[in-house]
Amino acid sequence: MIKIGTALFEACEELERERGISKEVLIASLCDAMVAAYKKHMHVKEAANIEAILDEQTGEIGVFSTKVVVKDVEDPDTQISLKEAQEIDDEVEVDDEVKIEVTPDQFGRIAAQAAKQVITQRIRDAERNNILNEFMDKKGTLTTGIIQRVENRNVIVNIGKTDAIMPQREQIPREYYKPGNRIRVFVLNVKETNRLPQVIVSHAHAEIVRELFELEVPEIEDGIVEIKSIAREAGFRTKIAVWSNDPEVDSVGACIGPRGSRIQTIVGELKNEKIDIVRWSPDPVEYIVNAISPARVVSVDIMTDDEETKDALVVVPDDQLSLAIGREGQNVRLAHRLTGWKIDIKSVSQMENEEGANTSNYDYNDDTEDETDNVVDSEEIQEEIEEEMNQQAYDEEDIQEEEENVEEADETSEE
Repeated sequence: MIKIGTALFEACEELERERGISKEVLIASLCDAMVAAYKKHMHVKEAANIEAILDEQTGEIGVFSTKVVVKDVEDPDTQISLKEAQEIDDEVEVDDEVKIEVTPDQFGRIAAQAAKQVITQRIRDAERNNILNEFMDKKGTLTTGIIQRVENRNVIVNIGKTDAIMPQREQIPREYYKPGNRIRVFVLNVKETNRLPQVIVSHAHAEIVRELFELEVPEIEDGIVEIKSIAREAGFRTKIAVWSNDPEVDSVGACIGPRGSRIQTIVGELKNEKIDIVRWSPDPVEYIVNAISPARVVSVDIMTDDEETKDALVVVPDDQLSLAIGREGQNVRLAHRLTGWKIDIKSVSQMENEEGANTSNYDYNDDTEDETDNVVDSEEIQEEIEEEMNQQAYDEEDIQEEEENVEEADETSEE
């Protein structure tokens, strides 16, 4: 037996506290290392009956060979005679098993070197499995970590037993990540590698908003208010559609909270990111109107309603067009992602101009017909004018005759 003392057990307990690797795993690793060192030292490839035993009370470890008691020994590696076995244990009988210590002399240094390599590898494997199991369960959840450093535009965040990586695409634009600050992140994925598992986290994921609302709004946690959809552009604006399963509970009011206390806490957590709480509706027209808010809507026309292409035309007042579209199209883009509908926004003036253009084209054809009619009418009018001129000439002759008759009458009266 090799005396190793109590230092090994103290080291195992410390590793269990720091890295979560159980003491039994470390002791089993040490025993396996002893067996591997014995096989290498004795030039034995296979020895199923060889095992290492650690006595925790005495702090000693040794290599033992398990042999079967027989009358006539045929294989000395696996069998032992009854006479030799009774020297070890008087009560032993044929077909019993006895353990015989086979620890080589001067085996301590060789065992120590082998044990170091095996234990190191087993510690890595155990740590890797612990991290993999833990964060596989945390995948898709929110966790809190501490920013360690920034490497190649990636933020390294310590989230407990390991350091996670936050790629640049998962960071909030213009956000400054200072080492030592606490940060709430979303566990996106856990990748297996040859060394420790690689945990990918996000600070810009839309599910962070969902988790924050579930923490701040009891009605969501209880299932009374349901989050139907979330559309987020991290650092700028988020739209969230909510629905109440209880007619007496206002979904939007529950998310806002008394005097806006709940929504203010969430906005503060998201560094003053704007949040639009939208009331979800099974009616697509009503849902689109709510999603376009805070802009007012005049009308919504459903162009196509199939599953592949959902198109809708939204008409807003002229002074609401820029608000409905948003800066660089942000409002309508978030509304599209929130509802799943492709939304085309136009103002009342634009619609009137388009209708006027269509009407002018139609009137142009009518005017052409009217011009043809006017040509016909002008010929009739010309005939009427000639008749009037003839009539006028006839009237002038009558008037001249009457004037002559009057003159003759006057001359006769004078005579």
